Formats: sequence, C-alpha cells, structure tokens
Amino acid sequence: MWAKIKHVWPNSNGFQIFMSVIILAIESSCDDTSAAIIRDGEVLSNCVANQEAHQQYGGVVPELASRAHQANIIPVVELALRKAGVTAKELSAIAFTRGPGLLGSLLVGTTFAKAMALSLNIPLIEADHMQSHVLAHFAEAPKPAFPFLCLTVSGGHTQIVLVKDFLDMEILGNTIDDAAGEAFDKTGKMLGLDYPAGPIIDRLAAQGAAVFPFPEPSVAGLNFSFSGLKTAVLYFLRDQKAINPNFIPENLANICASVQHTIVKVLLKKLRKAAHQTGIRQVAIAGGVSANSGLRNALKAMGEKEQWEVFIPAFEFCTDNAAMIGVTAYYKYLQGAFTGQDAAPYTRSGQ
Repeated sequence: MWAKIKHVWPNSNGFQIFMSVIILAIESSCDDTSAAIIRDGEVLSNCVANQEAHQQYGGVVPELASRAHQANIIPVVELALRKAGVTAKELSAIAFTRGPGLLGSLLVGTTFAKAMALSLNIPLIEADHMQSHVLAHFAEAPKPAFPFLCLTVSGGHTQIVLVKDFLDMEILGNTIDDAAGEAFDKTGKMLGLDYPAGPIIDRLAAQGAAVFPFPEPSVAGLNFSFSGLKTAVLYFLRDQKAINPNFIPENLANICASVQHTIVKVLLKKLRKAAHQTGIRQVAIAGGVSANSGLRNALKAMGEKEQWEVFIPAFEFCTDNAAMIGVTAYYKYLQGAFTGQDAAPYTRSGQ
C-alpha cells in the first residue's frame, strides 16, 4: 500500500530538506492504555492510563480491560499530542501493538490506530509487544551496541533474546510453561497480597532475608520453567500454616525475599549460560519484571563479576508503554515496513 518513504528532499533551490519522522504510538496489549509521540527516534511524550478495577479480582479481567481501553484511549492520545506539542496533521505514521496480548484490549488499540491513520491518510505500522520491550533500550541513552543479549521478563513471557540489529532478533531461550512475572503474581495471591503483587513482593523482600530454600526448576538448555516453583511455594505455605496458622503474617518479608531470590537466581543463571555460549558481553534486561530491584541489583553484581556491560532501562520503559512501540515503529518506518488495514491482532507470539 505504501512505498518506502525517503526523508530528504531537494527544494526549488536544489538544497536538501530534512523532514522529521513523527509517529504516534499506541499500546493496549493488557490493562494499560498508553500513547506516545516519537520524533526521529526521540521520545517526546509517553502517557499511560492505568486500570485499578482488576485489583479486587486478583488479576486482569479481559472484558473490563477492553472497556477501560475504550474509555481511555482518546484522552490518552490527546494528552500525548499535547505534551509533545504536536498536532495530528504533523504525524508521519500511526503505530500500534498488534500482539501478543489480550484480544479485546488489542482490538481497541488496533481499530483506533487504523481509523486514525485512514483519516489522516498516513502509513500504519504494527509492532510486536515483546520485540518492543527489547527496543525500549533505544528510547534514551545509554544504548547498547549490536549484538547484545536481552533477558526479557514480564507477566506472560520469559525469554533470552540475541539482538543482532533493530529488527533482527533470535530467541535463544523461552519459558516452557509459566513466566517469571506470573510466578510473582501467583505467589502474591497465595500470600494475600494485592494485584499486581510483583512490586509488593519486591518491596517486602527488601525488608526480609532469603531464609527459606525453594527448589530451582531444572530445564535443559536456555529455557525456563516456573510452574514447579509455584507448586513448591503452595505446598510449603500449606505445611507451615498447618503447624502455625500465623506463619504467613509472621514471616511475610522472609517468604517474599526467599521466593524473589529463587526467581532471580534462575533468571541470571540462564543469562550467564547464554553469555558464555555466545561470548557476548553486552547484556540487558527488559519487560515489566525488569523493574524489580532485586533483579536489577543482582544483574549489576553479576555484570561486575563477569565483566559485562550491563544495560537497565528506566522504570517508565520497563512496564507496558507506548514509547517502546514508537521506537520499534521508527526503525520500521525507515525500512518502509508498513502495515495494511487488514492487519488483525494476535494473542500469542508466533501467530
């Protein structure tokens, strides 16, 4: 539909005119509605509307999420444009998360992006949510050089990615069942913590010590598994409460520290194995769980020991955000990799 667009034009005097590439990016894969403005790869604004309705259910309710996206998307887009000082007529393209994620949530963002691009007669660019988490490292300096390894950890995914170029990535390891973020949230539910439990466990872990040993899942290669750890925590709490009904409140900080220590240890052990196998010394983390202070501190310590150059994104680029979608779209724009109006969301990677 769209030919590859160049950004240098001669004017009537023969001089070159450099035109900025301004992209509106939309992220709606789960329960956060986000919009961002990216100009020539630079983040001008990055706005997020959170949804609190899911806390009472202990997890994201897809129907509630999609309804909230419908209510939030126009105000969030307007706010992103206003903060960036950009008008809709100045936009070069509209970017959106095509997947993976919740179907209803993705449909809201996809449909809005299609309609806006069509009304403005500008290109449409799709972005993969997980690829965009990796490229969040290019939202601001310092930026890694290629190739580098990225441990991408979120509520639904746990991967080790070999990043060869902006749009050339290879997954070296993946979770075979549950993701690390899910292990945090399910543990939090067992402990009676609010959703999302990951940040709460992180905060409580800083007040405790890893005194309770939990088994580390044994998986071949660079893949991960966290379902066994969840089961081990479940049985441990059951047995301890049978002895002492007040075991959880009396030991909450230590339980959180012990679970977090085990998850972080598993993640970094696989990452170190990948670094040794590939010989790559530039290492990064991405995804919502990369905001975990225990993981960030442990990676810094391992980086010093292994003599790695470590890259850790700012907190605003760890969780779901449209800036990372816009950065991905910028590099796709430069390659003329545009999307047709027939693009449909996908709920899982590889679809």
